[in-house]
Amino acid sequence: MTKPIFSRILLKLSGEVLAGEKGFGLDPIVANKLASEIKSVKDLGVNIGIVIGGGNIIRGELAEVQGMDRVSADYLGMLATIINSITLQDALEKNNCETRTLSALSISQLAEPYIRRRAIRHLEKNRVIILAGGSGNPYFSTDTAAVLRAIEIESEVIIKGTKVDGVYDKDPIKNNDAIKFDSISYKKVFDKDLKVMDMTAITMAKENNLPIIVYDVHHDDGLKKILTGEKIGTYVGN
Repeated sequence: MTKPIFSRILLKLSGEVLAGEKGFGLDPIVANKLASEIKSVKDLGVNIGIVIGGGNIIRGELAEVQGMDRVSADYLGMLATIINSITLQDALEKNNCETRTLSALSISQLAEPYIRRRAIRHLEKNRVIILAGGSGNPYFSTDTAAVLRAIEIESEVIIKGTKVDGVYDKDPIKNNDAIKFDSISYKKVFDKDLKVMDMTAITMAKENNLPIIVYDVHHDDGLKKILTGEKIGTYVGN
């Protein structure tokens, strides 16, 4: 069996991934496919933490534009991440993958409270952990929450699954001449204002020397390929 290049990762997924082709809500088939791939990586001996967004249900900033108080909207977004986390937990456990969801918001009927030492202990017991509720604070994105949690659980890398196969100099969906980067520095991400993650998240990653790999979450066995050393997606680092 090929030895993985990382022993502990933080997988960041957008909520839209769980919506499938519908673009909103939850698609159990997509959740099951994701769970199967995560299980295959866990079987390589990799510790896995997961942060998933809530954009398939509600986006705090969009709700604000539509007239809702920003703080209230952001808390609804955090609740959406909990819905997605429990959905993915269910799919993982149906794939015989022992999983624990830990939430930054208190919701004891569904998830354990997020406590750093408890999260690390679950990883040491070879459980997948899903870190829900964002950072527990309004005005911070799930990108920022993902970097924060990755640092806390001592992850070696953030692997971000998106709808595109890496980082481009402009939106590849809207621009046919967009150029993909195989690797890029944090500084160039800042200078070119590239939408890898929000700038708070990128700043935290840079300050803590935490690399980010961006890949197409729909790439067959993409996560497993990254962890066995195949060069797919875009590497972001110092």
